[in-house]
Amino acid sequence: MIRLGNISWRFLSVWRRNLIVYRRIWKVNFFVPLLEPAFYIIAFGLGFQGLVNNLTYGGQALTYTHFMAPALIGISIMYNSFFETTYNSFVRMYYQKTFDGMMATPLSLEEIILAEIVWSATKAAAAALIMLVVLGLFGFVVFPLGLLVVPLAFLGGLAFGSIGMFFTGIIPSIDMFNLPIFLFITPMFLFSGTFFPVSGLPAWAQSVALVFPLFHLVELTRFCCLGRVETSPLLSLSYLALFTICFLCLGLITMRRRLIK
Repeated sequence: MIRLGNISWRFLSVWRRNLIVYRRIWKVNFFVPLLEPAFYIIAFGLGFQGLVNNLTYGGQALTYTHFMAPALIGISIMYNSFFETTYNSFVRMYYQKTFDGMMATPLSLEEIILAEIVWSATKAAAAALIMLVVLGLFGFVVFPLGLLVVPLAFLGGLAFGSIGMFFTGIIPSIDMFNLPIFLFITPMFLFSGTFFPVSGLPAWAQSVALVFPLFHLVELTRFCCLGRVETSPLLSLSYLALFTICFLCLGLITMRRRLIK
């Protein structure tokens, strides 16, 4: 059972603790969102410029790199938040016993788990901001609309951080995280309109893509970066919000069952 009455602003103390720890290694983590989009743009730009003609998206002709670039932000949001609440949270919970120490304080379990998810969304938003600057320098972002990517990244981070926490609550060992990565993350990475338009897929595959939260996140990042979209932004935004609420609740439930025995 979720005990909403146990949640207060004290969860920010856990968020602050994670920030203090992260500040020790931020320089290393800074280079990934800084260099990753540049590598993708250069590689795909050089490799596909003679193979792929302009494609149509949202009624506008785009080069392949213009189509792909905003999706890189969505992918980064997914990976940053999901891996934070799976591998990193599992290490803090199981190996470092950090959660045990926190639960010996006035903090409630719900506050600890909520802080972990909010922290994962914070990391995702920070990475998205760095990538936004890099892609903006390449000319793949329309400003000021592109600035909406940052709050969007926080929402996307909450969505994927919540489902990551749900898996952390049910996975028996850290080695088993390969299953949700292979069966859930990888299909989304490939079939959510990241590297080719979903409209080119068979009808049944398009319907499946609509279920993927990454599809809606990528659609919204393209809308923010290019001002073009094929799916209703309101529909995608509503889906992400509903997805976040559902898996935030499920994450709290599964983690309570795991930690309170």
